[in-house]
Amino acid sequence: MNEVLAQLRELRAGDLPTHGGRTLAYVYDSGLSEVDEIAAAAHALASSANGLDPTAFPSLLRMENDLVATAAGLLGGDAETVGTVTSGGTESCLLAVLAARDARPGLAAPGLVLAETAHAAFHKAAHLFGVRKVVVPVDPVTFRADPAAMAAAIDESTVLVVASAPSYAHGVVDPIPEIAAAAAARGVRMHVDGCIGAWVLPYLARLGADVPPFDFRVPGVTSISVDLHKYAYCAKGVSVLLHANAGLRRTHYFASADWPGYTMLNPTLQSTRSGGPLAAAWAVVRHLGDEGYLRLAEVTREAVARIRAGIEGINGLRVLGDPDSTLIAFTAAAPGFDLFTVADEMKVRGWYVQPQFAHGSSPLNLHLTVTAANHGSEAEFLADLTASVLAAKSAGPVTVDPDVAAFVAALDPETLTTEQFGDLLAAAGLTGGDGLPDRMAPINALLATAAEPLRERLLLEFLGALYTPGPH
Repeated sequence: MNEVLAQLRELRAGDLPTHGGRTLAYVYDSGLSEVDEIAAAAHALASSANGLDPTAFPSLLRMENDLVATAAGLLGGDAETVGTVTSGGTESCLLAVLAARDARPGLAAPGLVLAETAHAAFHKAAHLFGVRKVVVPVDPVTFRADPAAMAAAIDESTVLVVASAPSYAHGVVDPIPEIAAAAAARGVRMHVDGCIGAWVLPYLARLGADVPPFDFRVPGVTSISVDLHKYAYCAKGVSVLLHANAGLRRTHYFASADWPGYTMLNPTLQSTRSGGPLAAAWAVVRHLGDEGYLRLAEVTREAVARIRAGIEGINGLRVLGDPDSTLIAFTAAAPGFDLFTVADEMKVRGWYVQPQFAHGSSPLNLHLTVTAANHGSEAEFLADLTASVLAAKSAGPVTVDPDVAAFVAALDPETLTTEQFGDLLAAAGLTGGDGLPDRMAPINALLATAAEPLRERLLLEFLGALYTPGPH
């Protein structure tokens, strides 16, 4: 056993750090060691229990109802508010779309109206469930959804309108009251994607932040998604999808008695669900409690303010929009250096910041997800960011070989073959089976030259190559 665990520790040594606030995406660190300890212990106690049948494992039913009640209370719910615990934000978003679609089964081409800054999970939902997307541009300066444009996009086939609190890319809260009113006026459901912000925004408001209204207190809001494995600091993966009443939720439930086995009843996309993540989340939420989350929000808010002010003081950088929560996106204020190089330089210094490609009015930028664990290390982060920008300026812009760029431009995403993809890897220098290079700026710069459909296809091919077992 010790040998196997030693091998696992060796494998994990190559991962990004999940604690200490140095990975500013993907992970959420409270900075409190006992939170990990209680989550691990609770997970172990319930990992073998199966959420497939709540009558067989009533402890899981109790814990799920407790978590839903806590989330509903935090987000302005009332006695009619119900919810479902899911595996993560994407599943919550998928179920919100599924419930809306199946509530109107007579529509030949159900539509989904969403701001262009809505999470990609909604594009996935449209793809999986055959729902027509209507993507509405946002304000090019604030990056907030345009209520008038959202209202104009609603038609007789619209089953759901989606806005964010906040959007992942820029950390801004959309004007939910105006959008929800437009949806309600047409009798259409309104979903607020609060996956990344809905657990922390209420606490920021209590601390005096000017948080725009976004939850069930807003008339017309019919569902909200909130991830507990984000700012509730629970172990992955646990999210909650809340609906204003049980009738709205019912259409994402599934039942099948048309076979000789047990009658399948599923509130989520999954059937078997380990009790481990649920129990871990239940234990962490009870352990931290209201005051614990208020304190974590307070130190996170301080970290965000210091980091944002520091970025605004670095020559050559500017913050995009006016972030409302714990997310910051910043871009180059002038040409002459490459943000992909800045990201590489930060990685050399022990930080992970997330590049975001240009899209619509949003330029190439770097994204930061700030958590409580960043409190106290803001000065070190900003010093390393300043040094990284200076190094990027010294290196100059990343250039793409014209022949390689021409090769990419000639590729058709609809007909791209594995052989062509292999040729591209070779042209980009990704050969020899050694994985990705230490510096990703040249690769990201090459991807940035590709139109979005081609970039998607290239990355799908790359994903397939990654998930191909090699020799053991």
